[in-house]
Amino acid sequence: MADDASDTGPVSEPLDLVKLLLDELVFVKLRGDRELKGRLHAYDSHCNLVLGDVVETIYVTEEEDEEDDNQEVRTVNRKSEMLFVRGDSVVLISPVPSS
Repeated sequence: MADDASDTGPVSEPLDLVKLLLDELVFVKLRGDRELKGRLHAYDSHCNLVLGDVVETIYVTEEEDEEDDNQEVRTVNRKSEMLFVRGDSVVLISPVPSS
């Protein structure tokens, strides 16, 4: 339980995991078929994030034929030096595996 005084580990609440990722490269999945990879500079209790050196990947679905149900997915990449992400669009925050 979060209120247990005997809990002395570094992670006692879910956002404590995000605290461990400060100044690290993170992967952020957003609503609307968007993904971000960047360095986590700040966050708050609403999961608002400030990321630096960001690469944003947007997945765009295009229909090839009106007769067929074939869909082609293409990606659009954008780079940003600094980005504010509103927390209500965040689905997942994860560390980027070191290669």
